[in-house]
Amino acid sequence: QVITQAISRDPSIEVVATAQDPIFALEKLKNQWPDVIVLDIEMPRMDGLTFLKKIMAEHPTPVIICSSLAESGAQVTMEALSAGAVSIITKPKIDLKAFLQDSANDIVANIKAASRANMKAVRQIASTPHPLINRPKLSADVMLPTAHTGARMYGTTDKLIAMGTSTGGTQALEAVLTRLPATSTGIVIVQHMPERFTAMFAERLNSRCEI
Repeated sequence: QVITQAISRDPSIEVVATAQDPIFALEKLKNQWPDVIVLDIEMPRMDGLTFLKKIMAEHPTPVIICSSLAESGAQVTMEALSAGAVSIITKPKIDLKAFLQDSANDIVANIKAASRANMKAVRQIASTPHPLINRPKLSADVMLPTAHTGARMYGTTDKLIAMGTSTGGTQALEAVLTRLPATSTGIVIVQHMPERFTAMFAERLNSRCEI
C-alpha cells in the first residue's frame, strides 16, 4: 500500500495492479501487462528470482528489485541483475513505511528510467552464444601464442575504450565484455550501481571474461 501510494503521486505513472506473490501476479498479468514491474525477492509460493527468470524467458519486461535481501545478500543481487533486473532498490527490514515515503522520488525515477530500457536488444545480445566464455582463465604472466590472440591490439597503447551504463546496463555490459578477446585495448567503465555491489559485480565479470 505504501509503495503504491508513493508511486501514484506521480501523474505520469499508473499502478495497474498489485499482488502479494507471483502466483497472484501471473493471474493479473493475463489481463494487462505493465511497462515496468517492481518485484520483491522474498515472497510466498514462488521467490522473486524464479519469477524474474520466468518473466525474462516468456515476456522480457523491465524489472526493478525492491528487497531487504539486497541490503545484505549481494550474491542474490548479482543473480537478479544477471537474470535481467534493470535496477535494485534496497529496503530496510525495519521502519519500511518511513523509508518508502522518504525514497518516493528515487523509486519513481527508477521506474521512469526502467521504462526506457530496451529489453528486446538486451535479450538478443544475452541469448547469443558466448564464444570466449568457456576458455580457461589465464594468469598475467602467460605468453599467448599468435593462434590464440588473433589480431593484434587495436591502435596503440595510448588509446582506450570508454563505456558508461546505467539502468539495465549490467546485463548488456556483461554481454559485451564476455565477447572481447584477451588482447583488447584498454577499457574504462562507469556503471551506475549501489556501491556495496560493485566489488561483487567486478568479481563476476572477472570470472566470466577473458580480459
